[in-house]
Amino acid sequence: MTQDEQKRAAAETAIQYIPENCIVGVGTGSTANYFIDELARIKHKIEGAVASSEATSRRLKAHGIKVFDLNDVDSLNVYVDGADEINRDLQMIKGGGGALTREKIVAAVAKTFICMADQSKFVQILGMFPLPVEIIPMARGHIAREIMRLGGQPVLRENFITDNGNIIMDVRGLHILHPAELEATLDQITGVVTNGLFARRGADVLLLGTDQGVQTIAR
Repeated sequence: MTQDEQKRAAAETAIQYIPENCIVGVGTGSTANYFIDELARIKHKIEGAVASSEATSRRLKAHGIKVFDLNDVDSLNVYVDGADEINRDLQMIKGGGGALTREKIVAAVAKTFICMADQSKFVQILGMFPLPVEIIPMARGHIAREIMRLGGQPVLRENFITDNGNIIMDVRGLHILHPAELEATLDQITGVVTNGLFARRGADVLLLGTDQGVQTIAR
């Protein structure tokens, strides 16, 4: 199977985790887009969705799926999204598409987090994929210096503004042996909005597309 076929297979499997008459949290990115296309097939069985980005909101609406503001929703049964990297403990790096803050907020509200990924995203140690950090623009220099003290090599993502009006640094050179600790450390740097480590709130279920089909890994 190609990488896209693995993503699509994982997205098709994720539909099985969607309860009827619920509001679904939906992530951002190529795998999430496959999921949205599949979700459209059962849109008559759900109330609607909460989007983690403006791009996701547009795609959902284009399929005729009602989009709710998270503030108008008491709870979410399930949040479905992809990952840039994920390990055996279902801790992830996310934010390659720049929606990490809103993704993290929606994931925090959801009772169950379903991650869909192709097999190239499954790693032993996180950090080969550059770690995104969303920051307040005026703190860029300060945050870069603090990240370098932690051993990272921060690079400003050029010509990119998040849906929240902030900028992103992509941090290379990290060998992340303790993801939850690094997540907390980065979030404590003044001026950081959030970072792309989803370790303290990782996935509950991983649907991993492989050449042999979709493997399910659960906590």
